[in-house]
Amino acid sequence: MVDAESPPSNNGKRPLWKWITSGSIIASMCCLPSVILVMFGLASISTAAALSNDMYWGPMRYLFYFLALIFVGFGLWKYFQQQGICTLDEAKKQRRLIINTTLMAITLTIIGYLVFNYLILELLGIAVGLPWEDDAFWNQ
Repeated sequence: MVDAESPPSNNGKRPLWKWITSGSIIASMCCLPSVILVMFGLASISTAAALSNDMYWGPMRYLFYFLALIFVGFGLWKYFQQQGICTLDEAKKQRRLIINTTLMAITLTIIGYLVFNYLILELLGIAVGLPWEDDAFWNQ
């Protein structure tokens, strides 16, 4: 018996917003470990600052961007597959939906990355003592 007020089952489907949020977090991995390590007392401030500088200004930042793009792309593929868009003919029929959803997902991933990395992580990093205040975007 199904209750009329119970939410519909997701049947193992992962909503698209979870892929978008995860992509934003993956793109922020150049700074997130430093904040977590200092927050839990696993690294000194100077070690965490050096780690974030190496990861942000080195090739790792672009690797994280690429991994986030792959992750969101895979999420879009799974999402469209769950929507029943599995063939090229169906994709041609649903072209507008695919383009709009893809643009929305990429835009929201970028906005999520900017807010998470340059606002939340920056404020948390400054709060735990990382020397990021001079380079904060509001001081530019």
